[in-house]
Amino acid sequence: MENVEKMTAVMASFVGYSGKILPDDVTAKLKELASKENAPLAKTIYETMFKNQELAKELNRPSCQDTGAIQFFVKCGAKFPLIGELEQILRESVLRATKEAPLRHNSVETFDEYNTGKNVGKDVPSIFWEIVPGSDKCEIDTYMAGGGCTLPGKAGVLMPGMGYEGVVKFVMDIMTSYGLNACPPLVVGVGVATSIDVASLLSKKALFRPLGKHNPNERAAKTEKLLEDGINKIGLGPQGMGGASSVLGVHIENSARHPSVIAVAVNTGCWSHRRANIVWNGDLSFTVTSHKDYKYE
Repeated sequence: MENVEKMTAVMASFVGYSGKILPDDVTAKLKELASKENAPLAKTIYETMFKNQELAKELNRPSCQDTGAIQFFVKCGAKFPLIGELEQILRESVLRATKEAPLRHNSVETFDEYNTGKNVGKDVPSIFWEIVPGSDKCEIDTYMAGGGCTLPGKAGVLMPGMGYEGVVKFVMDIMTSYGLNACPPLVVGVGVATSIDVASLLSKKALFRPLGKHNPNERAAKTEKLLEDGINKIGLGPQGMGGASSVLGVHIENSARHPSVIAVAVNTGCWSHRRANIVWNGDLSFTVTSHKDYKYE
């Protein structure tokens, strides 16, 4: 089917591209942090990061050897013409990107302990769905969940008496224990909900929010700022070697919760934050919002 092949080919190209070229807002934020840095080693590390990005583009190779486990967050209209074929399209796009980009083989079958060599396996790539009634559009966030930036991931359920101070303490405990393992400066995603599963999903979704945008709830936005200031004061700096800034941003996503519990979860993205966003229309034209220079050829 011609339309299936078109979408598959574009998604394979787009996934591969996202592993080589950082999103526009991430690049801009790294330049901003570098301009404010005074520590000699930190300044040198930022220079190395930018050189790494130049070479990734010049040599057409991934910007980090760990191209992660591929994840897709899909917000699909009920009238999108390829909704029934979409899971197979995304799976095939990962197979192609693995060969063409190329991507490192990061799919190991749990318990059987063998690498598939294809970046696909049982329920991998991960695909998370939202259906939008009445729409014929399909918005897809892609993400490369690397080992380092996944390592600090943690979730728990707090007693209600711990309050939102308990949420802040939970996040700070993770940052002071595992933050340097995730290749700072980090994007820190925090989910607050009733149950551990919902909080975890929200914390991952928080990583896709464009940098500089805050939670629409005034109190949540204030907590984002407090956490950002607090994590910066730890002094992790770029690559955990010390410096003025430790985060690219802190994003909180929340749902309503049961009055007896506060569930909290943390996910992090490394400095090479390889997330990307593409919006498909019903006629299979598309718009890329994360990378202004992306062109499908």
